[in-house]
Amino acid sequence: MSATAWTRRTCAEMAVSGAVGLVASFVLSIEAWQLAMDSTTRFGCDVSSVLSCSTVAQTWQARILGFPNAFLGILFETAVLAVSVALFAGVRFPRWYMVCVNIMYTVALAFAYWLFLQSYFVIHVLCPWCLLITITTTLVFGGITRINIREGVLGLPQSARHFVEKGFDWSIWGLLVFIICAMVAARYGAGLIG
Repeated sequence: MSATAWTRRTCAEMAVSGAVGLVASFVLSIEAWQLAMDSTTRFGCDVSSVLSCSTVAQTWQARILGFPNAFLGILFETAVLAVSVALFAGVRFPRWYMVCVNIMYTVALAFAYWLFLQSYFVIHVLCPWCLLITITTTLVFGGITRINIREGVLGLPQSARHFVEKGFDWSIWGLLVFIICAMVAARYGAGLIG
């Protein structure tokens, strides 16, 4: 596969994940406004006692910077969509810019995992939209990191570039998604739907 086709495929995967994350962030931001107007409101994603967006949205972790985290999701997902589309179209960003994008998405991934772990270990309730954002953030981070490794932006050894060129890195991102799903299934099982 040519380098252009490889990059375009990765960018398309990032754009799809980013778009799904953006939709989830918009839904969560709308629900945050509804919850601000009426703290007793319940959402369509309140599926069970362990899958409940409104329960998670009422915790301090849902407003870590003083406003709903969904607004951060809108910011990050919009940025990654812009970068994905530009890269797909053949735009070549300077190295410093791509390093900054990778750092930004490293922060986004760490934040998404922190929120997941807070929901899992502290709140004991999961938000389906938040879980979806955690998964899409993992996939977007995987995409931007693989592009930066292949293009030599991150200055990693040739063996890392070869690993990415062969597509082996997707096993890492797939494993992370599997671990998240396995953790949820192992802890909550049938309680997810009833």
